[in-house]
Amino acid sequence: MKAKNNARSLIPLSALLCANAWATDPQSIKIAEGLSFTPTLEVSERYDDNFREVNTHTESSWITRISPTFALGAETQKVAYRVAYKADSDIFEESTKDNNTDHYLDADARFNFDSRNRLKLSAGYQKIEETATMDQRIENDKYTVSHAGGTYTYGANSARGQIELGGDYAQLRFQNGMHLNDDKERDTTALVSTFYYRLSPRTRALVEGRYTDYDYVSNTRLNSEKLALLGGAEWEATAKTSGSIKIGAERKTYDTSGINSASGSLWEVGAKWKPRTYSTFDIKTRQALIEGDDGASSIKQTTGSVGWEHYWATRFSTEISYQRVEEEYQDITRNDRINSYGVGFKYKMRRWMDVSMNYRHAKDDSTESEQSYTRNIYMLSFAFSL
Repeated sequence: MKAKNNARSLIPLSALLCANAWATDPQSIKIAEGLSFTPTLEVSERYDDNFREVNTHTESSWITRISPTFALGAETQKVAYRVAYKADSDIFEESTKDNNTDHYLDADARFNFDSRNRLKLSAGYQKIEETATMDQRIENDKYTVSHAGGTYTYGANSARGQIELGGDYAQLRFQNGMHLNDDKERDTTALVSTFYYRLSPRTRALVEGRYTDYDYVSNTRLNSEKLALLGGAEWEATAKTSGSIKIGAERKTYDTSGINSASGSLWEVGAKWKPRTYSTFDIKTRQALIEGDDGASSIKQTTGSVGWEHYWATRFSTEISYQRVEEEYQDITRNDRINSYGVGFKYKMRRWMDVSMNYRHAKDDSTESEQSYTRNIYMLSFAFSL
C-alpha cells in the first residue's frame, strides 16, 4: 500500500473541492427563537484520470459526489452554538468497490463572558475512506479522526494587549483488516499560547509558543514531543489587504534514543490583496515538520500557493490557482515535489443555486520513481440552498 500521510494525500483533490466555496446565500429555517436550521446540498460529476495517484497501472473513472450538509445553530448576545453534519458520498462508475461515504460531525460553542473574557470550544468526528493506494490488492485506507479543544482569550478587542490559551486533543484510528495501518494510530495533544500587542487599530504584533505530544498506540518508537516558538504580526482587513505572518523555529525530540531529533525553520504566512473590490489575490506559504510516512520518522514539508478570483460580472467569476509542495523525508532518501494548478468558473444562477466548472492538474516528481504520479480532474458541480 502506498502509505500516505492522510493530510498530505488530499492536497490535489482538496484544492479542487475547496475551490467551490459557497457563493449561494443559504436561508435558514427558524425552529424557535434564536434557533435555526440550515440545509445545503452540493452535487458534482468529475472525471479523474488517476484517482489512486499511482505511477503505473492507473485507473480512471467518472465519479458522482453527493454532499448534503445540515447545520443547527443558536445565538444570543453572549453565547452561540452550532452543530453541523456533512456527508460526502462518492459513486465510482468504473470501480464500484471504491464507492464510499465520508461523514463529518462538528460542534462548536462561543461564550462572551464580558468584554475581556471569551471562550471558544470545538469538537469533531470524521469517518473517512481514502481511495488513493499503491497496491490495489489491499483495501483502501479507512480511518476515523476525533478531536476536542478550545481557546480562551483574555483582553478586550481594542486593548493594547491580549493573551490566547488554546488546547486540542485528537485521536487517529484505522478500521482496516489484518492490522493494516495500525502503526499510524496515535493520540495527539497540542497546546498553544499567543500574546498579541496592538501596534495600530488594525495591526498587532504577536509571540506564540506551541507544544505537541505524539503518543502512538503500537508504534511507540515514534512517540515524540515538538516545541515551537514564533513571532510575527497580523493585520485586519483594510481597504485592500489583510493577512498574517509567523516566523520561528521548531524542534522534535523522540522518546527512543534510536531516532535523531529534528529541527528547522517554521513559518506560516498568508495574505489577501484586493486591488479592486471584485478581484482578490490569495497568497499562502508554510514550512513545518509533519509526521513521518513510508519509514521516515518525520517529513519537512514546505508549501506555497497563489490564487486569483475575479468577478467579471455580479454573478460570474473565474479562479486561477497554483500550489507547490516540497517534502523532505527524514532518515530515508526520498524527496517529493508536487505541483498542482487549476482553473475554473462559477456562475450564480439564483440566490439559492450556483454552478461551477473546474479543472485541476497535479504532478508528483519523487526521487522514488514508483511514488511519482500525474493526475487530472475535470468537474462540474451544482450548489443548492433554501
